[in-house]
Amino acid sequence: MDRRRNRRVAVFLTVRIWGVDAKSVAFSQHAQVRNISDRGAVLQGITRPVKAGTVIHVQHDEDQAQFRVVWVGRPGTQRHGTIGIECLPSEPCLWDVNLLHCGQVVGKG
Repeated sequence: MDRRRNRRVAVFLTVRIWGVDAKSVAFSQHAQVRNISDRGAVLQGITRPVKAGTVIHVQHDEDQAQFRVVWVGRPGTQRHGTIGIECLPSEPCLWDVNLLHCGQVVGKG
């Protein structure tokens, strides 16, 4: 059974992220968005160690918002270099996608 609270849609978007890594060193890099929901996303290609609970900035095209890192893929697993993020409540949604419509289209496959 899926424990997720929100519908997710598979996507492939490149974003720029920046913040402070697990060693308190500022970083900036590009990453790929693997899937999105109305308030979060899964990013892959993360090359710096980050901690769950850390706030990072994400920029897609000209729009940007702050997200909290919810989970971090462990080294040595398939999720290494992948993080789950959720948008902070006061931040705008970056994804210009109708998730309900995408889910209906996918469901009709």
